[in-house]
Amino acid sequence: MTGIHTTPDPRALRDLAVRVATEAGELAAEGQAGVTVLDTKSSPTDVVTKMDRATEELIRSRLLAVRPDDTILGEEGGEAGGDGGVRWVVDPIDGTVNYLYGQPDWGVAIAAEVDGVVVAAAVSVPRRGELYEAVLGGGSRCNGEPLQAPPAVPLAQALVATGFGYFAERRVQQARVLVEVLPHIRDIRRGGSAAVDLTGLAAGRSNAFYERGLNAWDWAAPGLIASEAGIRVGGLHGGPPANDLVIAARPELYDALDALLAPLGADRD
Repeated sequence: MTGIHTTPDPRALRDLAVRVATEAGELAAEGQAGVTVLDTKSSPTDVVTKMDRATEELIRSRLLAVRPDDTILGEEGGEAGGDGGVRWVVDPIDGTVNYLYGQPDWGVAIAAEVDGVVVAAAVSVPRRGELYEAVLGGGSRCNGEPLQAPPAVPLAQALVATGFGYFAERRVQQARVLVEVLPHIRDIRRGGSAAVDLTGLAAGRSNAFYERGLNAWDWAAPGLIASEAGIRVGGLHGGPPANDLVIAARPELYDALDALLAPLGADRD
């Protein structure tokens, strides 16, 4: 009957996300060498490639083949679907500019959301040979090995990952914020993919992350993977992650970074 569905098993959703992310990552990796810009979105620097769209089409078809009544929210195709009880949040290629330039830091991110809560996730980073997965309350893994983020460090010793928006006005403000942040931390890293940055937190490649202008598909899957590894993923003043600002770090470091960013206007242009 329409509107009637059983509660899905998060582990089964995770397994499906892993299979589809793996296949989509392989497709995207095979197409990286000859990729060119197909279109732009919010600005001339916000590019879309043919492989972004092809990868999302593959993801949609594979998910719907197994769960035809579910909703899918994808970066390229928007939101569509039925009332199967699950909303899939998909970024077919997170880090498209890296992808376009032949760089390795890009990934395929797939999250399963039930009643507004992300319960399962997978992120494939093919050029690094990494496959991340997580179930809410069940921990996260990379290539089958459990993930546990390193302990928090003082803010002054933190390696902080961040990213920049596509609008010139936003970048000006982000640069102002960065100038004020740099004297208080170990250093900054700008990798070009929120999915790689957030999963990298879980793997210990940095200590913290913040970025303005992200969307749900940027943080849904890697955010669960990071949080299941002991990272707090939220927004300014300890709120939920939002387009205004996403902050991620071990809880003690999160509070210190939050306090540093709040008076700097990191959540506004």
